[in-house]
Amino acid sequence: MFYGVMKLSVGSSLKLVFRPWVEGLENVPATGPAILASNHLSFSDSFFLPVVLDRKVTFIAKAEYFTAPGVKGRLTAAFFKGAGQLPVDRSGARGAGEAAIRSGLGVLERGELFGIYPEGTRSPDGRLYRGKTGGLSRVALRSGAPVIPVAMIDTEKIQPPGRIRPKVMRPGIRIGRPLDFSRYQGMENDRFIQRAITDEVMYEIWKLSGQEYVDVYATAAKRRIAEAAKAAAQDEAGNTGTANDGSTAQPREAAERPEQEREGGARSGEQGEHGDRRSAA
Repeated sequence: MFYGVMKLSVGSSLKLVFRPWVEGLENVPATGPAILASNHLSFSDSFFLPVVLDRKVTFIAKAEYFTAPGVKGRLTAAFFKGAGQLPVDRSGARGAGEAAIRSGLGVLERGELFGIYPEGTRSPDGRLYRGKTGGLSRVALRSGAPVIPVAMIDTEKIQPPGRIRPKVMRPGIRIGRPLDFSRYQGMENDRFIQRAITDEVMYEIWKLSGQEYVDVYATAAKRRIAEAAKAAAQDEAGNTGTANDGSTAQPREAAERPEQEREGGARSGEQGEHGDRRSAA
């Protein structure tokens, strides 16, 4: 009931102000379970996608959104619950993964739509990153539900990280044809099958979104960006002073760490079936 109220109030406002466009609505079944696998550009992705659909979509969100103290915390928790999001404790990687799988299976067993972001976190720069194995593939194979690739377009420009007031512009949603992975039934614990399913889904998302593809995990990219920013700040602080002999301090060697140190394997400059949009991190 609360979901309907939220969609009627907040959803109507989002439609009126931002006027999101959508392609491929016919690919979402009118009834029955399905997994919506989307790229992840912005905090607002989980709100714009449900706005354009007639059916309820349930996402998972980190538990901190539901447990913050005070009036603001309670309002935030109520908002996320009303938006159809389920809390998952991500403090332990393995436990969080199993909790996400259980949550997804519960949604699908009720014959509803389950939304998931295979990248695992928001893109730090608008590019499409390598999908994480395990969650998506296991939920798909255990449930038998079709996987529908989804591409969010330009949502990162509306409210990038750190921006409080959103920019009014039209985001887009492209919805692809359902993918059937029944040929892998009973093989959800095979890591090669997990990777094959995840890569197929990411390839379809890439075709829909037109993003540049980077074959590393978004979490690794975020970590490197943070490390580079920290090193740059240390260099700048060092360069403002002088060494003991009166000479200007030199940049730290840590700032010159090679970019080719990559998590998940390096395939720099590779141009396979992803075409010219593939790049190294």
